[in-house]
Amino acid sequence: MTAVLEVRDLAVDFAGSPAVRGVGFELERGEVLGIVGESGSGKSVTALAVLGLLPHTATVSGSVRLDGTELIGAPEATLNSVRGARIAMVFQDPLSAFTPVYRIGEQIAEAVRAHQDISKEKAALRAVELLDLVGIPEPHIRAAAFPHEFSGGMRQRAMIAMAVANDPDVILADEPTTALDVTIQAQVLDVLRTVRRETGAAMVLVSHDLGVIAGSADRVAVMYAGRVVETAPVEELFARPRMPYTLGLIGAVPRLDSAGQAPVALVPVPGAPPAVGALPPGCPFAPRCPLAVDACLDTEPALTGSEGTAHLAACVRADEIAERALGPTDVFPVPEIPARTTEHTDTVPVLRVRDLAKTFPLYKGSVFKRRIGSVHAVDGVDLDIRQGETLGLVGESGSGKSTTLYEILGLRPPERGVVEVLGSSTADLTSRQVHALRARLQLVFQDPMASLDPRMPVGDIIAEPLRAQGADRARIGRRIPELLRLVGLEPSHAARFPHEFSGGQRQRIGIARALSVEPDLLVLDEPVSALDVSIQAGVLNLLQQLKAELGLAYLFVSHDLSVVQHIADRVSVMYLGRTVEAGAVDEVFATPRHPYTQALLSAVPLPDPVRERRRERILLAGDPPSPTRREEGCRFRGRCPVFAGLDAGDKARCESELPALLPYGTDQVAACHFPRVREVF
Repeated sequence: MTAVLEVRDLAVDFAGSPAVRGVGFELERGEVLGIVGESGSGKSVTALAVLGLLPHTATVSGSVRLDGTELIGAPEATLNSVRGARIAMVFQDPLSAFTPVYRIGEQIAEAVRAHQDISKEKAALRAVELLDLVGIPEPHIRAAAFPHEFSGGMRQRAMIAMAVANDPDVILADEPTTALDVTIQAQVLDVLRTVRRETGAAMVLVSHDLGVIAGSADRVAVMYAGRVVETAPVEELFARPRMPYTLGLIGAVPRLDSAGQAPVALVPVPGAPPAVGALPPGCPFAPRCPLAVDACLDTEPALTGSEGTAHLAACVRADEIAERALGPTDVFPVPEIPARTTEHTDTVPVLRVRDLAKTFPLYKGSVFKRRIGSVHAVDGVDLDIRQGETLGLVGESGSGKSTTLYEILGLRPPERGVVEVLGSSTADLTSRQVHALRARLQLVFQDPMASLDPRMPVGDIIAEPLRAQGADRARIGRRIPELLRLVGLEPSHAARFPHEFSGGQRQRIGIARALSVEPDLLVLDEPVSALDVSIQAGVLNLLQQLKAELGLAYLFVSHDLSVVQHIADRVSVMYLGRTVEAGAVDEVFATPRHPYTQALLSAVPLPDPVRERRRERILLAGDPPSPTRREEGCRFRGRCPVFAGLDAGDKARCESELPALLPYGTDQVAACHFPRVREVF
């Protein structure tokens, strides 16, 4: 079959610093090539170079041929005739890709008219058809909306509609599901499958999520330090990787389908990728590779494989790895992980929350404001955390997770309900008690760089909570080296500034700062969502070790259910401000009873091509409803797949009666009138 896109020896250089080095691949019609790798590996630069979208400071060489037409060095007129017509791009951030002052329909129609000689009226109709194709509800109305009036998932679907407006031959999708909720991610991936089926387009799918690649790609190219270091058909690559770096990436991914099994450590890839323009001699991965030998330090290995095979690897020990069938834990050392906490102790709960509620006023007008309603951000949350236990708090964006954290951390009387921290009700605390209690309740933020003062050395950053609690200099001087060693850093690093550390190291600094005052409860707000999967594994392993050594309790907030399954003992699922299911993580994930929990779990991609493609998906319709409307009955019913199949009498119950949290099993509660266990793996 003739390749629609041929890339040969593609190289990109930024002022003497090579970002892409000799990348090559072929793409046949209807085929999906997945490109994976850590940040800085050259994935996005490769995709942008194919379409000629890099800045003028980039020097691009090599060959990119579209049906035999050379694009590297082609005149701008040629590139403009190709962009959007034959090769389309789906960008990572759809909000910045749309013009905010033009309506969505106008922008899609503009893309149509740029390459087709049709009237404005026909282009507008085509825009509505495309919005309908990608699953936008009421497309004729939504076409008149502005980008800021769309949710993140709807904007990404509209971006896909624009990309396929002219039936392109190739779609370049650069991290199209990054920063989306797992349910919205599932919708976007389903849309991409639909448009590929409708248009027959080939696709280059750039992603850091190996589960997304496992479920969508036909072939995979793994990139490191600007070049492809392994490539193979997707099932072959996941089953028999031959490059130690690929083994590390696969081993670093938490598996959602391991519920009920004894927890095992993730595989952290040691060190960090080399800086652009500062590659070591020989194999760039050698400084991080446990299998490196002298030959690895002399010459960079070529991308080769056995004769007649499509599985290629750039490693001098690739054949040995294949023959011995080495797995991630055979190559990379991993720590022992303590067993889950499966039973409540008789001690006082570290945190107890009952029927927590928080509303915010909704105003209209810029000069003379008047209240027109309320935002019910939290409307009935129950939480329990005991000493030495990790509770995972999950739910879509807008479910009320962050507001719940703010209400707990504020240590103030709640609007409704009860919040007890270490046995003390926040409704009865004096200012002195609040100050003392803050030392026992600490927070680790989502973005490690934004949470560290760039003007302060790390030692001073870690010492801040100690100074706030009145610790003397001698104690601070002793404590800083102890904390740095505890989180896997050197005491000499105390004099460095945050910008001198990698993302994973910065998060370790944030953890050290939180531990400085010896807290009982650590609140972790998406602590690994901004990290590469290889770095994420090391931080998750560290958190588990610290919990075992120090007897800490964690409230772990995350949108990634795979991470929650790996680290949590118990889980609480939130929807539209309410707790809808909770219990032991193994029990809830193995036998989910609430249809929302089932949908969340079914939407999480597995890093296993065979199992991922056999699973049945539960796709939720649309986005969560607005929290400004406090409807009677079950608030999930508008998206609930169970509700749609009920008879009139049962539907009436869901519409009028709010479900209560009822017990099931040994440690599980669910708020559903018609709970049904459903297989999601």
